[in-house]
Amino acid sequence: MGDADPNLFHDVDPVRAARAEPLRLRKTNRDLTLRLARAWTVIACPTEGWANEVLGTPDVERLWEEIAAVTRLDAADPVAAWRAHIDALETRATALDSSGFDAIRFTGPGTELEIGLLGAARWKTAQSTTSWGQDHVTNLPTEEVFTTPDRARTEGVVRLTAPLHWYGSVVEGGELRFEDGRVVEVRAEVGEEFLRSKVAADEGASRVGEVALVDSASAVGRRGLVFRSLLFDENASSHIALGGGYTDPVDGASEMSDDERIAAGINSSTIHVDVMIGGPEVDVTGVRADGTTATVIEQGEWVLAVADHVPR
Repeated sequence: MGDADPNLFHDVDPVRAARAEPLRLRKTNRDLTLRLARAWTVIACPTEGWANEVLGTPDVERLWEEIAAVTRLDAADPVAAWRAHIDALETRATALDSSGFDAIRFTGPGTELEIGLLGAARWKTAQSTTSWGQDHVTNLPTEEVFTTPDRARTEGVVRLTAPLHWYGSVVEGGELRFEDGRVVEVRAEVGEEFLRSKVAADEGASRVGEVALVDSASAVGRRGLVFRSLLFDENASSHIALGGGYTDPVDGASEMSDDERIAAGINSSTIHVDVMIGGPEVDVTGVRADGTTATVIEQGEWVLAVADHVPR
């Protein structure tokens, strides 16, 4: 990924810009991904246009330096660094799985959101396995652990903690209110019509297909740079995705039809748009079915350990 012209749609009507999706391509990619039918990795390719947007100068080499820092290419042994990093994220996923959470709650300024989880879904990292058993890491960089939530069980209000950049369209100061799993109210200081149009793209676009947790130790977040690319910016803080859910976290879901996935609680949509909702002021709590809780992220720091099973 490396947008040559990040402002391509800046003077286009926001509603039209929101519809500018290569739907056949996205449908094909989505089908291959959900069926675990390919090994894939999304990586960055700096361009002058992208560098100018991020750094204020078309300095591709400087953008390369920023990318190297957050993708661990500046480590003495990048391969070893990546293996150690993925192992650490897998430990976090194990801690979440072993804690028996029924929901994840986000609490912070303007945010009181609870997302119900699927009992059959596990927490995953960007390390995936194809249907024939080939391991691969799908995103470079990656700082998240994520799962596919119950499409019908998101409630509350959430404030976007970082801008959403989409081919020149920008959303700032965004706020979403959910009832019964669906977005019922959209507000934004900038780009409200664009966000509304994305949410209205299809029946599943107003529901949550992914919830991902990222703490302040994130290599992307520590740079303090808005990369204006979802590949990077989604790894700066915890986020949710409006639209389609992944099959990786649910055993057998890659072999299901769309209707079967929806019946199992996995959201289906032509879009998958990540919006950042985390940060040092947003605490994350795991909620069990019996009402007991455990803190996952507090003031930006990851605090949940594998042994944190004791209800409190």
